Amino acid sequence: MNDTKMLIGSLSNDLFRVATLTQRGSLKGAQRFLLEAKRWAEPLKDKNIPPYIAKIACEIFERDEKDISIESAERYLMYGILLQNYTLHSNN
Repeated sequence: MNDTKMLIGSLSNDLFRVATLTQRGSLKGAQRFLLEAKRWAEPLKDKNIPPYIAKIACEIFERDEKDISIESAERYLMYGILLQNYTLHSNN
């Protein structure tokens, strides 16, 4: 697995964690994993990736880690699925 896919997969996993913890009411845990997700998103800005992946990474990087809600959790879950599908099914 190349470096870019590892970054995208790690971002996906942390977004799943944010969504799950938010839905369970553990906002401190969700904030912690959103902070981790931002760490994975930052190096993706310099990678040659599809525009929709770059847009997700940019949005996550610019997000305030205290911005945790059920609505944002649903968005993070959707992003996690999109990123996971990319890592599993792309040939790059």
